[in-house]
Amino acid sequence: MPRNQFQRMIFALITVIITVHGYVFYSLYVINGATLMEVNDADSVLHAINAQGGVYMFGHMLPIWAVILIEFCFAYGLECLMGSPCSFKLACLNFDPQKTHPVIFESAIICATVGLMCPAMSFLAACFYYPYYTGFHLLTLLANWLKLVCYNFPFAFFSQLFFIQPLVRTIFKFLFRKDIAARA
Repeated sequence: MPRNQFQRMIFALITVIITVHGYVFYSLYVINGATLMEVNDADSVLHAINAQGGVYMFGHMLPIWAVILIEFCFAYGLECLMGSPCSFKLACLNFDPQKTHPVIFESAIICATVGLMCPAMSFLAACFYYPYYTGFHLLTLLANWLKLVCYNFPFAFFSQLFFIQPLVRTIFKFLFRKDIAARA
């Protein structure tokens, strides 16, 4: 859908803004919410996070906004350098963009992006949230990475395919409606 580098960067920016917020919510509330509330004897996840002084990252407690900002920077860099270019090439290996229905081709790009970005971002998350206070062990890092991939992949696949990318494409079409109309 994006035609030039500027549009690709904007498309990636919109995608990453929505995705990072979704994953921080998913990780803190859905996966770890009950544990956070139990450990901190709180009635909500937000109260639990505030009671413990933030979110554990890099061996320190950081505020949620810092966690989102750090994950955003890494996700945007990965999306621009690896996710978007490689997923398009992978989709082109199986489908001809000129002969394939746009919905099928876009779905192939989304699936390829999830297949690349989920393991990469899960590895970074395994490093970010590693329990450094116990010392560093490579097998623990790899086990945490595999656990995160297993948690994140189903969420990534379904949220990207059915919610995030349709929303991003709608926002993108709105932002670049004049350019899209000129091409038609």
